[in-house]
Amino acid sequence: MNPAPHIFTLTGNLLAERTLEFATWAPGATHRAQRESFQVGGKGINVSKMLNRLGAPNTALCFTGGSAGEECVVWLTERGFSYRAFGTNRPTRTGTVIRSLEQAETTFLGVDVVPSPAALRGCAEFLDDQRDGQILAVCGSLPGWAASDYEPLRAALERWATRGLLVADTYGPPLAWFARRALALVKINESELRTLTGDHRPTPEILARLPAAFATERWVISNGPHPVWFRDTTGLPDALLPPTVHEISPTGSGDVLLASLLVSLFHDHLPLPVAVERALPLSAANAAHPGIAEFPEAAVGNRPR
Repeated sequence: MNPAPHIFTLTGNLLAERTLEFATWAPGATHRAQRESFQVGGKGINVSKMLNRLGAPNTALCFTGGSAGEECVVWLTERGFSYRAFGTNRPTRTGTVIRSLEQAETTFLGVDVVPSPAALRGCAEFLDDQRDGQILAVCGSLPGWAASDYEPLRAALERWATRGLLVADTYGPPLAWFARRALALVKINESELRTLTGDHRPTPEILARLPAAFATERWVISNGPHPVWFRDTTGLPDALLPPTVHEISPTGSGDVLLASLLVSLFHDHLPLPVAVERALPLSAANAAHPGIAEFPEAAVGNRPR
């Protein structure tokens, strides 16, 4: 029996993130936090974090620079991530999450960071060195995508699509590029689908009539607590409703969804409707708890096996 394909996640815009917790806070004043924590963010890291919980072997690829990048490397190492960090001469993006018992969670993100040309080349060479048949999930934003510096990485991704399984959960210009390749899966949200297609009809109508230039057949479209629409090789859209939960922090729920889809589709070889059904209780449990992929197993509820 052949081993399950290894999963690689690629985070193009890593985040060195601090969470500050207060009883209450307001703009225009000085507040002292009750608790402080550090975590590494970025969609690919979130996906890898959930893959670790699911027991799926994976490697997180990212770009790191400066003292913030060094702190991210320490965090990943201490938590047992399998990762490959491509050093860049540009400091890793930072961010701050503000949590309060009385107010909704607020997040401040620093300026996007474009990886250096050397880091992009290093990532491309690493991908080319991997054996055929593996899975690569490109997650989140890819700052500077249209620049010529990205050409080595774009070429490596093009090659990967012909010799492995390429998955995209991105937006903007990178998504338009990926949609025209024969990907194994595109997982985006409803807003990103409308921006990509320029179509503002209901989601099922968009999915039923995707532009002919789009070579990907398998799509999953999330929309927070609303129905998740999907389309497989039949070309017929369908939807499933996530479990109803009291939302605490929706951040990362789409990444939890993607991690579960990767395992169900490409390790367990389940059909897309079953894969979506299995993933929804996990993403809902994530939204009902602070943190990303840190919800207790008891919170998942009924999940098809």
